[in-house]
Amino acid sequence: MRGKTQLRIATGKFGGRIINSPRNHGTTQPMGERERLAIFNRIRSSLKDATVLDAFAGSGALGLTALSENAKSADFLDNDAKAQKTINENIAKLGLQQQARVIKRLTAQYDVIFADPPYDKPQYAKIEKLIDHLRPGGWLILSHPGTPEPPAFLGLAMVSNRSYASAHIKIYQKI
Repeated sequence: MRGKTQLRIATGKFGGRIINSPRNHGTTQPMGERERLAIFNRIRSSLKDATVLDAFAGSGALGLTALSENAKSADFLDNDAKAQKTINENIAKLGLQQQARVIKRLTAQYDVIFADPPYDKPQYAKIEKLIDHLRPGGWLILSHPGTPEPPAFLGLAMVSNRSYASAHIKIYQKI
């Protein structure tokens, strides 16, 4: 498919389904399947009926996998028009129009926030603003490059810190 690459939802009721990802054009890089599996193995029990935000969404794979794992709803936030179009196509492909939407600004509170910004622009100041939209006890899952190291986020406790080649996944809980 011209302008798109594909990846697979690895777990849940949509496990094995193929979704599109915008071709890497400097603003998106899909998270690897191994990293996604590790995240969902860790937080699966927290997803039932959860409200989810997939920030820097790209393909929407993280939010769509959360819905596959029984999250109640998912919002997708990405400033790139190609990513927004791809996410909407993936939502329709999986029949999730009632549970999923692409948003342009944050107005809600979430139980789980995925933050996977482009590695060449980690955007930690934007991630700090996401924390205001995380419910107490909620989870922030951050994918980042090895350097620069993310700051200590006020109001969050780190519960997991793993590395997968160049990907570093930190899981925080709001206290």
